[in-house]
Amino acid sequence: MQVIRTAAEMREVRRGMTGSVGLVATLGGIHIGHTAHMNVLRPMCDVLVGSLFLNPTQFGDNEDLSKYPANEDADLAEFEKHGTDYVFAPSVGEMYPDDEDVPQIDPGPYAKLLDGVRRPGHFDGVATVVNRLFSIISPDKATFGEKDAQQLRIIQYLNDSRGLGIDIIPIATVREDDGLAVSSRNTYLSPEEREAATILFKALTVAKLSFDSGERSGEVLRFMLSSVLAGESLAEVEYASIADVDTFEELDYVEHSARALLAVKIGNARLIDNLLLA
Repeated sequence: MQVIRTAAEMREVRRGMTGSVGLVATLGGIHIGHTAHMNVLRPMCDVLVGSLFLNPTQFGDNEDLSKYPANEDADLAEFEKHGTDYVFAPSVGEMYPDDEDVPQIDPGPYAKLLDGVRRPGHFDGVATVVNRLFSIISPDKATFGEKDAQQLRIIQYLNDSRGLGIDIIPIATVREDDGLAVSSRNTYLSPEEREAATILFKALTVAKLSFDSGERSGEVLRFMLSSVLAGESLAEVEYASIADVDTFEELDYVEHSARALLAVKIGNARLIDNLLLA
């Protein structure tokens, strides 16, 4: 496995690659959720590239950039263990050089709701860094997780609206045995908070069971989410949503399918999760 630090070298190496190129983009803090991406994508491409970049532009002023649990040596070892050929691991100055005008990318209409409201500027940073990675690495395929469903939709919009032609491959949410979605931020949880965090999946499961039993009222399904979450004193709910699967607008009535989405703070961890209702 080769580690590449500069955009110029990455572009040069990319020109010499043959066959299909796949990308797994990460902030670091590699866990089994990330390695699931590698395991899916490795057989689908001739060359597997990982990226390792803790992007400051997608973190707000009071968010956890300085505490984010990334360890480069451990992260690189995981990439190598899972068959990655190259890892692009640039500095902030390399990704946002003073002598280059890195275009700020509009994340589109899907960024104006839910996390777009709760984390102003977050999706602008996501769209800009992903576009930058795409322009440097030029992948044929790239994976993004369904746990970050709104982010996934924004990246699909970016790909389509800019005519990039990349095959964006959604990866199903990876969960612990008790249902908690795997996340780097789970490391912030104390044992008591870790137990409390299972309330997110419990709430989503109740909404899913109700939907499967015929409930179609968005208001009722949202009430079910909120009612379950209210039973956990450590849970500080930011939103409990029943939204359109494409637009992320709240639904009064679910015709065919919807996505139940949650953002909940437990201790110092802001956790998000979702479940498709279909």
